[in-house]
Amino acid sequence: MLGKALFHNRFEDFTSLATSGKFLMIKSREHKLLFGFNVLMLTVHILSVSLFVFLTFRLFTSQTLENQGSLLLRIITAYGFIVLLKFTVEKIIANVFDIDEIIDTYIFQKQTYLNFISLIIFGLSLFLVYSDIPRLPLFYLIIVLIIIALSYTLYTIINKNLRLISRFWFYFILYICALEIAPYVILYKLITKY
Repeated sequence: MLGKALFHNRFEDFTSLATSGKFLMIKSREHKLLFGFNVLMLTVHILSVSLFVFLTFRLFTSQTLENQGSLLLRIITAYGFIVLLKFTVEKIIANVFDIDEIIDTYIFQKQTYLNFISLIIFGLSLFLVYSDIPRLPLFYLIIVLIIIALSYTLYTIINKNLRLISRFWFYFILYICALEIAPYVILYKLITKY
């Protein structure tokens, strides 16, 4: 609601992301990742993914949680820290290897799709909370939908940058393993350990 009220045209273009690439084509030239709309959508992304992780934790934990607000706040803080740390490391790597333009375009495309998916995750989280459908089958359906959306995002970004990736495929694979997969594996290990 706030995004639509403050940035009406940009929000309209953003919501058409699923059907057209107009938003990416127009806004990717700006490279303003710290533009108000992008910061607002990143905040929504962090909050909606954290809420989904919290609901997942509650679904698979048999014990009753006494301090649920504190746990949700810790999840929001941890996920927000990971997202911002990844962003910072990507920008440092881009600066060191003098590929700022390429990385800025990639980060903008990736973050735009992730922000869009987070809106869907938020809606699915609300559906999970308020639905009469048994929660575990619904949860697995939501996980499948999220994996399909993330796979489509990765496919789209790779397809748009295929010429560049084909020249540096080894570095691309290293990047995917080190900065896209490893942080979530580490986070999973930390959550399951503690």
